Amino acid sequence: MNKESDSFAVGESWEISDVEGDISLVANGAHKNKSLKFLLESFESELIGKRNHEIFGNTFPLLIKFIDAKENLSIQLHPNDTLAAERHDSYGKTEMWYVMQADHDAKLIVGFNQKMTPEIYLKHLKEKTLPEILNFEKVKPGDAYFIEVGRIHAIGAGVLLAEIQQTSDITYRIYDWDRKDSDGNARDLHNDLALDAINFNMDDDFRVRYSQTENEANNMVSCAYFTTNHLAVSNKTLYKENRFDSFMVYLCVDGEATIKVDNHRETLLKGETVLIPACFKAYEISAKKATLLEVYV
Repeated sequence: MNKESDSFAVGESWEISDVEGDISLVANGAHKNKSLKFLLESFESELIGKRNHEIFGNTFPLLIKFIDAKENLSIQLHPNDTLAAERHDSYGKTEMWYVMQADHDAKLIVGFNQKMTPEIYLKHLKEKTLPEILNFEKVKPGDAYFIEVGRIHAIGAGVLLAEIQQTSDITYRIYDWDRKDSDGNARDLHNDLALDAINFNMDDDFRVRYSQTENEANNMVSCAYFTTNHLAVSNKTLYKENRFDSFMVYLCVDGEATIKVDNHRETLLKGETVLIPACFKAYEISAKKATLLEVYV
């Protein structure tokens, strides 16, 4: 159940991670090179919020990534909280994708292209014809998808996207395009574990439809695990107030923005991320032209 970048052509940047073995370090400022775990243990609710600390303790509740796929990634899914806790002592992995760049005709796989049963699924899996029953989505920048636990999915070649998810590294790989490494070995599959983790009764309401009003936070996804808003800043300084008992994360998915918290300024370029602790209740965001994703719990 290792991450995709361990073996194949994918650039994967874990921007904010509290996953063991991949814990983020502070890039600059007074706590430069200190780990996210150090901050969690030192500041607790000041960093993530009182309620988040009551629920998650000194664990950061989200994993934030940028993924740049140069070839089709493996077809996979994630277990729900119950299965993940029972089998792996972990959380499940509800997630969302925001497409930042996409080559011509680039695609994502999200769910099935027909009503599905375990019997039909297993037949295609055995015959190595699984792609025939999968739903391929042609994508463009700005497209967004909500990937619930139990939904089969994969990132296609030529897609750069931002991924927001629960803190978990539990992935069940079910098909890897029959690829082998330089030693002739195929990667491990997890089909036995995956079978009862797949939700065969999901609808196709996975496309995220959202407004893109400039200089306003437009809601994209609100679920039990995170809220994500689309924020297009154009020739404006926005005076933001954190009314939530939560940290705020900003991912720059296009352009360049400046964030000012107290007397500290941080320039955020495309492909960069900033974490604002919960204790800071007011800050500014300014840009000539930038698109940000605003995330909190």
